Amino acid sequence: MLRVIRDAMGITQEQLGEKLGVSFATVNRWENEQNKPQKAAREAIRALAVEAGLDVGEDAAPLPVIASPGRRGRRVAGQAPSTKSMEQMLWDAACSIRGEKDAPKFKDYLLPMVFLKRLSDVFDDEIARLAEDYGSRETALKIAAADHTVVRFYLPPEARWAIISGRERFEWPKDEAPRDIGEHLTKAIRAVVKQNPDLDGTINVVDFAAERNGERDINPAKLREVVETFSDPRYRLGLADVEPDFLGRAYEYLLRKFAEGSGQSAGEFFTPTEVGFLMAYLLRPRPGEEVHDYACGSAGLLIKQQIVCRELDPLSKVPLKLFGQELMAESFAVAKMNGIIHDMAVEIARGDTMINPKFKTAQGDIRTYDVVVANPMWNQPFDPERLSADPFDRFRTAGGVTTGKGDWAWLQHTLACMKPNGRAAVVLDTGAVTRGSGSKNEDRERNIRKWFVDRDLIDGVILLPDNLFYNTSAAGIIVLLNKRKPEARKGKIILVNASKRVKKGKPKNYLPDEAVRAIAKLYHGSEAIEGEVAVIDKARAAEADYNLSPSRWIGQADDLIGRPVKQILTDILRLDDEVLKVDATLAKLLAGV
Repeated sequence: MLRVIRDAMGITQEQLGEKLGVSFATVNRWENEQNKPQKAAREAIRALAVEAGLDVGEDAAPLPVIASPGRRGRRVAGQAPSTKSMEQMLWDAACSIRGEKDAPKFKDYLLPMVFLKRLSDVFDDEIARLAEDYGSRETALKIAAADHTVVRFYLPPEARWAIISGRERFEWPKDEAPRDIGEHLTKAIRAVVKQNPDLDGTINVVDFAAERNGERDINPAKLREVVETFSDPRYRLGLADVEPDFLGRAYEYLLRKFAEGSGQSAGEFFTPTEVGFLMAYLLRPRPGEEVHDYACGSAGLLIKQQIVCRELDPLSKVPLKLFGQELMAESFAVAKMNGIIHDMAVEIARGDTMINPKFKTAQGDIRTYDVVVANPMWNQPFDPERLSADPFDRFRTAGGVTTGKGDWAWLQHTLACMKPNGRAAVVLDTGAVTRGSGSKNEDRERNIRKWFVDRDLIDGVILLPDNLFYNTSAAGIIVLLNKRKPEARKGKIILVNASKRVKKGKPKNYLPDEAVRAIAKLYHGSEAIEGEVAVIDKARAAEADYNLSPSRWIGQADDLIGRPVKQILTDILRLDDEVLKVDATLAKLLAGV
């Protein structure tokens, strides 16, 4: 009820406490159902609900309450901002800086602000929890200042959102007071990193007070508008307000909007949300498994593996162990932020995976994992000489060194990252499973495919619909590898044509949730289904010269040619006339018998 009242009146827990004559900590405990208000307090709450215009009559449905979020990462029930409203908040904030057309240019500024707001709201929640144990918020703040380990991330006073938004005062040391909100944000973020070194390179990637030719890159007035947007009580980002996954999806929405506006450069680090979830449902990660993405971008594929793992085994408290590598500095920072926003431990390393894979064993070999997921750059050119001299011998012993396009080099690296019982899903261009097949000349890509097929490493290929990805309108594929197939799937390759499951959208098409689950079910079913699934063995793959494209093997159910109804009716009438003529001729012939 308290949450609904606050939403209706647009007030914070502190303000509600003032109206009820109780402390902030008490309101927090009531909202989280850790104890219940006494009779007098219940009367005051009821009166406040009436004042807020809420129906509290005898026949009114009970007002919902927020369940306690607990110490870390438990799922939250009850009222929370809808995904749509949170997405709109994020996009409105982006547009308020410089208009919709140029909003993508300012993601470097906006994302750290979203992240800082999340850190601040979670910090406030943790202080409220401590206040329950130690009697007051003031005491809790003193304890956190003395021992930073009692909270996830310690935020110094100048970095707390109430101070940044001007809702609470802060006495700055002499000569250190910021001139405006831009300087304040920069000082605040630097202070957070100083107290939390693990966040270095994640949140402190921009200077909000940066100038060019005597002009601020972002006008302080515009920054103030963004701060006010984030300060709306409807968009609080604390533990009891949003689930980690919920915020992550809204966050991905913003990345997708940037991708729409920025084209290829943004598309390089963004894999469509539904494709990421499809990969997770295809691989079915299990609690405690180690998962790696060697081209992790914003770490979205890793995050989705954990989300689906929890969904498939909701009773397990053992998380996946997530590892990612990313070359681009911006994407590296976004990946670290994404993991923290989702309240997931993700170990991210920066570097060129093909030249310098960062995750190695004590012996210097490439580290292996239970699950590998990736969406590397498609058709990336590689120097064959460099691959031939690979110190990890990933290519020569796995079908040979490729030439030209590097799709199979990525799959060879994927194989090197898999444990003896490992499995993998990699998104590639459709040409990766067809190039060289049927050619009279020797083709290295075709030879590598043959090597993988002969060793029964390819478990399946999923053909995705056109126009899903933000850096191309072409269809992609998901190639699935498995070093230890189940007995029923040994010697088989499952080919799925998912193109019919698409929904048209603007500017990009998409796979609805029900389609994602249906495609995964088709793949795991391992049975041929006309128009959607083909199951081939190694012999049939060899007959097709190792062309593994689903469209090569799966007939289309809608290949029949359609015609206008008017034309069909005309033909029917014409045939009726011909039938009458035939009947008349036949009658004359029979009359002479």
